[in-house]
Amino acid sequence: MAKKRPQTKAKRPQITEGEVPVVGAREPCPCGSGRRYKACHGRAAAHAVTELVHRPFEGLAGECDWVALRELVPAATVELPLKGGLPEGVPSLTLATVLPMAWPALRRDDGSVLLGLQNDTASGDISRDLADTLQRALTAEPGTPVEGRRAPADGPRLQDLLDPEGVFEPVVHSGFEFWVPDSENATPEVAASLERANAAAIPTAKLTGVDAAYWCETPDKNHLRWVMPHPEEQLLDALARLHAAGRSNLGEGTRLVGSFRAHGLTVPVWDLPSEVGADDIEKPAAEFAERLATALASGAPLTADERRARGGLTNRQVTLS
Repeated sequence: MAKKRPQTKAKRPQITEGEVPVVGAREPCPCGSGRRYKACHGRAAAHAVTELVHRPFEGLAGECDWVALRELVPAATVELPLKGGLPEGVPSLTLATVLPMAWPALRRDDGSVLLGLQNDTASGDISRDLADTLQRALTAEPGTPVEGRRAPADGPRLQDLLDPEGVFEPVVHSGFEFWVPDSENATPEVAASLERANAAAIPTAKLTGVDAAYWCETPDKNHLRWVMPHPEEQLLDALARLHAAGRSNLGEGTRLVGSFRAHGLTVPVWDLPSEVGADDIEKPAAEFAERLATALASGAPLTADERRARGGLTNRQVTLS
């Protein structure tokens, strides 16, 4: 039998991590390894864009309101300040809970930009996905929507683009008329989308006396959903102290029924009688905030009653994201 010749490997091109371009998952990796991209440099890239960031809005002004607008509020807008100011030709940048046709972003005819918050995202980092959409919207042709895509793993996040000293002041709307400057001249597709969105919107109002608390109206009862910045375990302990002492409600007929967990923050929820409006709950919410601050400051171990109350709150906790 003939001897097998020793195989020699061709010298592979030396490409650094940052120089390897993104290609299709089944294509040969550009680094020259001979393997498919998904099994080579694509593996790290895929991990980077799918790894879940539990608090994607951490470090942004108004983190609690970012969470509320992402998960709880149907129709709201916020003016966003960019680091270094807006580029020429972009008169305004507005965050919106939802955009027509579920567009990720829209560059209007006048050059202004609307950025949608409640869209599905391709990675585990909402902040990076939104930043990628925002950057593309700022340079899009006026009068065009921006499509979604997978953000580059090394792309910027919102925390890199937005002015950290800027304020975050949501404006809650009763409907989605803010989508178009002149709704009477909207295209049939946008008009139909507007009609569907308005029909599905739950009446919602933001409280003015406390941060990130939102009243909403439903057919059977009303609710208050309050996004809080405190560490989850500390907050649950404090809520349990108040609940066991009969001081966790917001007035007669109201009841703390549990909480959501959303984007790394906890959102306590109260049931309210149907006749209790947003204005009616302002003073009770402010008084509750004072009681909660005292309970948060307590370092005493939980009593047996408080532990039972905490267990009940934990069992009624739902994770949204």
